[in-house]
Amino acid sequence: MTQAELFALMDRFDQSGLWELCYRTGEEKITLRKGPAAPLPPAPPAAAPMTPASPAVQNAAPAAPAPSPKKEGKEVTAPLVGTFYVAPAPGEEPFAPVGKRLQKGDTLCLIEAMKMINQIPAPFDCEVLEVLGENGQLVSFGQTLFRLKEC
Repeated sequence: MTQAELFALMDRFDQSGLWELCYRTGEEKITLRKGPAAPLPPAPPAAAPMTPASPAVQNAAPAAPAPSPKKEGKEVTAPLVGTFYVAPAPGEEPFAPVGKRLQKGDTLCLIEAMKMINQIPAPFDCEVLEVLGENGQLVSFGQTLFRLKEC
């Protein structure tokens, strides 16, 4: 196989929906794979006969997780990705410990993103039922940080 033929084969493989291609002619063997190299799954035992699965098994959808019971209160989620802080500085009182009553606009926590400190305010007059964010840890957009009871 010439270099031009090899490059043409690689280009066609790249544009195809295949993830692996083995090409053999005479003593030449070429294997092309897409994605990270991963070990091949073990082959089934040769003695085990292959039997088709029943239609009920083939069409069965994965079981949906059981719905979790609805917890009391309203959730406050992270409006951005960043580092979550419960207090203005290490060793100081948290802004919103469990059981504390806050007024609308009071600071719940801080999220640091790109060297900017963002105050996250209470959306309504409330009592803190649960703090779900982990102090000093990265939080994702939409991650639940607090559960609040409206007062």
